[in-house]
Amino acid sequence: MARESQVSITVIRRLPIYHRYLGDLLKKGINRISSQELSNLTGFTASQIRQDLNNFGGFGQQGYGYNVEDLHRELGKILGLDQQYNVVVAGAVNLGHAITLYRGFKEAGFNIVGVFDKNPDNPRYAGRNLEVKHLDGLEDFIKNNNVHIGVITTAKELAQEVADIYVRCGIKAIWNFATIDLAVPEDVALENVRLSESLYTLSYYLRNRENIQD
Repeated sequence: MARESQVSITVIRRLPIYHRYLGDLLKKGINRISSQELSNLTGFTASQIRQDLNNFGGFGQQGYGYNVEDLHRELGKILGLDQQYNVVVAGAVNLGHAITLYRGFKEAGFNIVGVFDKNPDNPRYAGRNLEVKHLDGLEDFIKNNNVHIGVITTAKELAQEVADIYVRCGIKAIWNFATIDLAVPEDVALENVRLSESLYTLSYYLRNRENIQD
């Protein structure tokens, strides 16, 4: 449990990175790691890693470091990965379709229980357990299926309408891939993923790499 009532979003964004590297270490049979060794892997300073983990009580022992399995498990609990979440996707083509195909979500406890689109006849989903439903049925589906997370991969013109449905149905976590800034209440967690902006950053790097400082 966190020592502070509020933990910086910057710290929270580093936790999945630590969790991923620790998972890789487990697969290699490594049982113990120091903050400096974890620093060498992640690129964050050893001091920063210790500070981040101390927000949640601290897990290391002086002179020993961290037990990899224990830390990986505890970070998983902090991130909520010991729970199951029902997820709906609004927007069935292209990116929405790719998201439904990714097996890692189910392995981590994120179960896609519904896919919705304005045009539900999508041959890509033929033979799969997921049936694309019309967007008009999204609200009733959410109310009847205990949905925790709403994904938006629609065109930006539809995104706010979908977000409003999610909010109205009590969803408190939205993963938005639409290129629009959504308006949601303060108690709704909104994670925006801007693929084009990330690509533009690479473009800037290629054009101006001699002027970029580490």
